[in-house]
Parts: sequence; structure tokens; C-alpha cells
Amino acid sequence: MCGIVGYVGAENAVEIIVDSLKKLEYRGYDSAGVTILNSDLETYKTVGKISELEKIIPVDFTGHIGIGHTRWATHGKPDTKNAHPHLSSNIAVVHNGIIENYMHLKEKLLTQGYEFLSETDTEVIAHLLHRTMKEDAKLSLLDAVRHIMTEMEGSYAVAVLCTDEPEHIVLARKDSPLVIGLGDHGYYAASDVTAFLRYTRNAVYVNDKELVLISPAGVKFYNNDGQQIEKQIDTIEWNEEAAEKAGYEHFMLKEIHEQPTSIQDTYAGKIFELEGKVILDELKMDEDQLRSLQRVTIIACGTSWNAGCVGKYLFERLAGIHTDIETASEFRYGEPVLCGQVFTLAITQSGETADTLAAIRSSRSYGCKAAAITNVVGSTITRETDSVLFTRAGPEIGVAATKTFTAQLIVLYLMAIHMGTVRGRLSPETAREILVGIKQLPGQVQKILNNKDAIKACAEHYANVQDYFFIGRHLNYPVSLEGALKLKEISYIHAEGYAAGELKHGPLALLSSETPVVAIATKGHTYDKVLSNIKEVKARSAEVIAVANQSDTEIDKYVDTVLRIPDCHELLAPVLSSVVLQLLAYYTAYARGCSIDKPRNLAKSVTVE
Repeated sequence: MCGIVGYVGAENAVEIIVDSLKKLEYRGYDSAGVTILNSDLETYKTVGKISELEKIIPVDFTGHIGIGHTRWATHGKPDTKNAHPHLSSNIAVVHNGIIENYMHLKEKLLTQGYEFLSETDTEVIAHLLHRTMKEDAKLSLLDAVRHIMTEMEGSYAVAVLCTDEPEHIVLARKDSPLVIGLGDHGYYAASDVTAFLRYTRNAVYVNDKELVLISPAGVKFYNNDGQQIEKQIDTIEWNEEAAEKAGYEHFMLKEIHEQPTSIQDTYAGKIFELEGKVILDELKMDEDQLRSLQRVTIIACGTSWNAGCVGKYLFERLAGIHTDIETASEFRYGEPVLCGQVFTLAITQSGETADTLAAIRSSRSYGCKAAAITNVVGSTITRETDSVLFTRAGPEIGVAATKTFTAQLIVLYLMAIHMGTVRGRLSPETAREILVGIKQLPGQVQKILNNKDAIKACAEHYANVQDYFFIGRHLNYPVSLEGALKLKEISYIHAEGYAAGELKHGPLALLSSETPVVAIATKGHTYDKVLSNIKEVKARSAEVIAVANQSDTEIDKYVDTVLRIPDCHELLAPVLSSVVLQLLAYYTAYARGCSIDKPRNLAKSVTVE
């Protein structure tokens, strides 16, 4: 939530900062602003998207050092006065995160004569810095930032300018992402590497409670005690072109179409189907540890939680391990029963999801081994867990997760097969059968994409309804949850996902002829039960859209529309069904004229609680 950028160098900072903000607009698009430090601080900010900011910036506005921000509102409504940067005399600040004790700090600053012009928590940071440097004129900007870090509670990535130090940007981080780019013509700071990939692929990830000083002479990193530290430089594997639309109308559609590649990239080098084996060197647990596990606890939010639900079924069926799935935002406030023989698995696309990070830290306090599934190398979760299993999906810009969801599923399949074979639960023959099926998935997904016209027609037919139901059993239950989530995220249609057997326990009361029901009815051991549920739905006059296998001719007798997936192993159907439902959501939103890549009220990375 929110994106910050900064630049120091020989090029025009205004152009670079605005361009970088466009790359981060998926993180927030309520308002935007930029401050350039010439002889004084020059600031332009406005409500709305980056395009609105561009309209108010003078053509001749230039400089070589500056900061920028794109906002997703948390404290204070989206308007110009709440837009960043926030100023206090000769200091300008941009901030991603939440200062939890800002009201206490604000009240104290008000008694000291400071005037607040916004409703944000960020303005507190600017005034704290001004007060600190006023009280001790010998303090450098870096030391002043380090000093106020002891006063602030919550999460933040901040970038600061001060006219007293006209060649410096100072940055600090706690629980919010921050990365530095090292280029030939300058130095960059941002919430995400996508902001500066056009200019450099050399990046340094900033850890919690670290500070950064950027100047034309270079970049220096400091720990919380003010001691200079050395940092590792990472080379980003994907380039700027991977984060562009490549001719597609929306990032979401592009990313749906990238799934044959992202699925293949995620399992590449890990599958040995002839031996019926999966090699997961990233999982830092030996065979004895895997055999001794008593329980797995999966921790996630949103789409990642839906992937985790599939993981629960897979771990229990293939590996014989009792598995719980926990909502990260609730996990840390309960009293979980954990011990050293419980394996905790965090799933987070960005690796920066605040609730998931807090939950995994809580689980570590019980002595649990912890692993993460994430898409972002260098993200915070990679430093909070013992093992990291990366999805190789490349940058995902659309707010609604698509290719990262199916890539997460692939990692979960690989983990379940690996643990199942090590624990003696899964025979090489069965493992081989599933692994062969996984290697067929990219081609099968492509077949769905090549025949998407039927999905588009279905979406357009039902585009103006007010409610949707999604139902499924076993592995198809979390698919129904994900399908409903995708639809509500981008089309703003009220949608609910249910375990199909639960309809009779209340939800049937909501059905009518105006409520289409999507039934995930792929072949498997629950197929006959789902057919019975479909008949219950039809008896209430609701129209039914079935997601079914290509070879299934029985389903046509009971439903109004059939959306087909290629025949596949029963356990792998969720991947293919999910692609169908992603397209259904996309074309529904398109028909309704919705903002698909940037749905209202949502941001890509939820880095605040």
C-alpha cells in the first residue's frame, strides 16, 4: 500500500520520479505527489492518478534530487491535502506504512506549536524531524531520522529531503518494503524494483531498522546504531519489458496469458518424473525432519489463503500430514497450539504482507520451522523464514492475482509430492502420474486461452447480474472461493464461494432465477455429489454455469452453460479451473466497464494491518 520513490543523479529527477511512480501506481492511486530539492523544496501533488499529477507539473520543472509518492489512503480521505510529500518548514517526507502512535505524537507536537495541515499520520514524521533538528543543530539528517525511529511505533518506509543537506536523501525502513537501485547515471529508491528497472537491474534490499544515505557520491547503509554496514547487491533477473503490457489491453489479461510460462518456470528443474521424485533443495529440512512432522500450519491472506486451502487437501492426501489453514490477520491474536514438530508455511505473493509477516514471527516464537512461498526475491519474508520456495511468475502488476496464484499451487503440489514420497505415503508410481500431469499443464492452460471466446460470451451474458454463487467440493471448494474473490475484486458484483454441500444449510435461501451459480464440476471422487448439488440449485430456478472436463457429456443434461477444461489428473484440475474463472471475472469486468488493473479501494501489496 502506497509507493515511494527517490532519485539522486545527473538526470532530470522530475521525469524519473514521475515515470517510477507510474510503475508503482498499482500500490496506490488515490493521490500522488513529488518534491524536488533545488535551492528550496518545490512540491506538486494532487488527488487522483499519476496522470493528474503530470497535468499540474510545469514543463520547465527540473532538478537532480527528489522524492515522490503514490497513495492508498489509510489515515485521511483521498484528497490533495492528504497527498504526500508532507512538509515541515525545510523538510519533506514520503511514507509507506502506518505510524500507530501518531495521535500521541501529534498531540505532543501541537503543544509545541506545530500546525497540521493534513489528516495523515505521515505529517507527524515531518514535524518530528524538524523539531529534532531544531533542538540539536549539530544533528545530521541521518541522525535525526535515526533518533525519531525510537519514537515511532508501527510500520514505515520513509524518504526524507532537507534543505540543510541539499545533496542527500535519507531513508529508513521498518516492516515496509524498501529497495535501492544502483545505476550508471544515478541512484534510486523505491518500494518495489519495478519502479527503476528501466534504469538499472542492480538492487540492494533494505532490512528492518536499517537506514540509507543517498548522494551523488554513492549510497551508504547504516544499522540502527548508526554504524555503516556492507550490503549485498542483487541482479534482478527480469527486465522492464516483463512489467509492461506487451500489447494487451490490461495487465491482468497479459498475466493470465503468461500462465503457461509461469507454471513451467516454477516447476523447471524440480521434477524428475521417471523416478517419481521432486527435488526441493530450497526446503531446508532433511528427510528425518520431514518424517517427524506432526502438523503443518499454513498462514496466508486473500488469494494466497485460497491457494493454502488447496495445499491443505494436498498435504493431507498425498503426505498424510494433518494440516491447518489460518488467516494471517487472525492467527496472531489467538493462542495457537504450536510446538517444534509443527511446520509453518507462509504464502505471500509480495513477501511483504504485513499480517502474514506478523503471524510467521509469532509462530517462530514457538520454535517452529518456517518456510515461505513468495514471488519476490529479497522481500522481507525471505529473511523471516528458514526456507523460501519461489514462484517464478515474474512481476505481477494487476491488483487481482492470477499467475502468482497458479504458480503458488504448483509449489504446493511439488511440496506435497516431495513430503509424501519422503514419508512413504506416496508411491513412485502415483507420484510419477501426477508429475507427468503437472508437465502437461502449460499446454492445457494454453488450450483454455486459445478457446476463451465461450468464456467471454458467458461473462457478457451475465454481466449485469447483482449476485453470483460459486460452489465446489474438496479441492474445488477453494477454487470456488478464488473464483468468487476474483469476480468481486474487479467487477464489483457480489459473489460468494461455498462448499457445495453447505448450500442446504442456509445459502439456498438466497438463490433465485437472477442468481447464476458457477459449479466446479470436474471429474473426481466428488463428481456425483456435485451433480446432486447442481440439481438442488436448478430446483430453485437458478441458472448454472458448470466448469467441467472436455470429455464430460453427462454434465450438459443438468446445466445451462458448460465451460470446458482439458482432461487432466483429478488433483490438478484446480489449476485449469482457476484459469477459466480468471477469464470469466476479467470479461465480466470488461463488459461492465470497470477499472480492471486498479480496482477501487484495493492495492496490490497489503503492507499495513
